[in-house]
Amino acid sequence: MSPDPKDAVTTALPSTWVLAASAFNWTPDVIRAERAAPDIAAGIVTDGVASVIELEPGQLWRSFPVSADPEVDALRRVLDAAGGSVSIVGASLDDWTGARQRRSEEERLAFLLPQLRAARRMGASGVRLPIGQAGEALLQRLVPTLHELDLVLYEEIQGQQAPDSAPTAGAIDVIAGIDDPSVRLLVDLSMLMPALPTTYLDELAHAGLPPELLARLVDEWRDPATTGAVVGLLRSGGVPPAIQTLYMNLLVRFGRSAAADLRGILPLVGAFHLKFWDLDDADLRVSAPIRDLGALLAASDFVGTLCSEWGGHEWLVDDDAADMTRRHLALARSALLDGCNAA
Repeated sequence: MSPDPKDAVTTALPSTWVLAASAFNWTPDVIRAERAAPDIAAGIVTDGVASVIELEPGQLWRSFPVSADPEVDALRRVLDAAGGSVSIVGASLDDWTGARQRRSEEERLAFLLPQLRAARRMGASGVRLPIGQAGEALLQRLVPTLHELDLVLYEEIQGQQAPDSAPTAGAIDVIAGIDDPSVRLLVDLSMLMPALPTTYLDELAHAGLPPELLARLVDEWRDPATTGAVVGLLRSGGVPPAIQTLYMNLLVRFGRSAAADLRGILPLVGAFHLKFWDLDDADLRVSAPIRDLGALLAASDFVGTLCSEWGGHEWLVDDDAADMTRRHLALARSALLDGCNAA
């Protein structure tokens, strides 16, 4: 009897799925400044971590947001020589002038255009902004330039910005209404967290977070009522001073959505950030969301990048970015294949 084609095991990811690594993962190295930031970014390719990378120009060049052509060209030459390429460039839209006056629409457009041109000069395929920041009027004005430069502008959703939450849903509707392939969504997998990172929980415990809330974060993270307990401690002034900033991740950067929640917006999605915080995957808290995403994408026509982005360097400052990224990319590839085979 011939084997059923449905039982065949997929051993390679679809050619339209491109694994990439974000230069953001090397933020502690940039801060230490033992090497120049462009050298650190180029090293992602030259050291064999990944051949496709995302860049953060604000960390790269002092000339940002009007990146100087010689700086852009110098990095591109190194990447080209190493067989590397840039997928998405992080853009910035500063809505306020130095005099704390809100920029007009003309000024906002003028602020972005040099960044788009630098991204094209770098050979990137897209730029990225936070969801909803540009607004419909500016997005509409940008479309002709995006076409001219052959760029995609991605608006990123992450953490607790669930597709059906306000104002995220309204911003997604704007992208759907523009109905142009040059404006798309980027989904960060920090939205899909079945549990909190173990190393993050350790940081909270070591700082003296009340045991009752810590237990709730460990056992009931996906219970929406947990947010009330998190906000309650914040309002009471009971958050230990050493983790005030870290604590805010619970309200912004860590999400509770499921992969199935992305199904309705998938036609608008052109890229993913495979956000990870640490690599403690004993209970699949790191790999399960990636596997679920793989299963979802296997039944779609997705074309785009799936980029390793490490957020845990905020507290794991002494861990090696290259090692963490290599290991995460290997884990991600395996989890995506598992999802494809489970679909």
